[in-house]
Amino acid sequence: MNNELPKWVDYGLMPLINLTIAFAVAGLVVLLVGENPFEAAYLLVRGAFGFGEGIGFTLFYATNFIFTGLAVAVAIHCGLFNIGCEGQAYIGGLGVAFACLAFDAYLPWYVIFPMAVIGAAIFGAAWAFIPAWLQATRGSHVVITTIMFNFISSAVMVYLLVEVLKPAASMAPETRTFTDAGRLPKLDWLMEMFGSSLGGAPFNISFFVALVACYLVWLLIWRTKLGYELRTMGTNPEAAIYAGIPQTRTIVIAMLISGGLAGMMALNPIMGDQARLNIDFPAGAGFVGIAVALMGRNHPVGIIFAAILFGMLYQGGAELSFDMPSISRDMIVVIQGLVILFAGALEHVFRPTLMRIFVRGDN
Repeated sequence: MNNELPKWVDYGLMPLINLTIAFAVAGLVVLLVGENPFEAAYLLVRGAFGFGEGIGFTLFYATNFIFTGLAVAVAIHCGLFNIGCEGQAYIGGLGVAFACLAFDAYLPWYVIFPMAVIGAAIFGAAWAFIPAWLQATRGSHVVITTIMFNFISSAVMVYLLVEVLKPAASMAPETRTFTDAGRLPKLDWLMEMFGSSLGGAPFNISFFVALVACYLVWLLIWRTKLGYELRTMGTNPEAAIYAGIPQTRTIVIAMLISGGLAGMMALNPIMGDQARLNIDFPAGAGFVGIAVALMGRNHPVGIIFAAILFGMLYQGGAELSFDMPSISRDMIVVIQGLVILFAGALEHVFRPTLMRIFVRGDN
């Protein structure tokens, strides 16, 4: 008996149906406030992709979501639900900031950047280690511990930025501004190749790092022994243990990789945009990564497209709220929430129907 949907249905048609329903419901919300939903959709898409600066901002946001989406996906493949990507990204920012603060007066950006990548990954992984160890050795559910660690990371960062890292003459809870060596080059040349201009968008080379991370995650999950162990542990833990796969080691490694990927998200806003470490720079990207992973079916290719979708909602939503004042930023959050709802929580509403249509059971 074959009870699996064809891959093109599970990875293509299902997300498309979820997305269509989400935008249809969002259109009803727009209609209720007295605006034309088709005009709103046009303004949303135009704001995200209609000009060079809009595209730059869309891809800037998407870069954050690719990192956090990959982080969530790696954990899910091992049967873990890492809700701590926000906190891991936050702490990963320390690794980026320390590299820039220590060396931006002496070394060029292309030497500091690899240090920042490694620092972000190490700090993010370290913040994921304790929840991983508690899950693997004490049975403490990783969902609860990672949520708690999000709050702890916020408290730690506030203390460090107010009491330790803030310059003496400054009132703002942030580090000093990095020199040019602590900033990543923007991808102006990429936009100019297509006859456009990046404008003020902070789209930078960390986007390429995110794409490389997608490729490496694909290699890890589907082309290595460790990836097979992760997937086996996530699919059937009892069978994995019976086959000799070490449960504790596998869980800890999965969470370390997940935390490292989340920590690398800090490269984009810190070195690529703000050139300093400040309060709340992840701006919810760790939580959006959950929806990105679910919509992308925990596959790197799907995660790229889902991340661009949410980048479109962020950038296009900002333009939409400007062009249609009756649609506030809160309503844009509602639209994002609807996408998350249908991509994740309500996915199985449509699955039984698709199973009846596309699955042919054989005795």
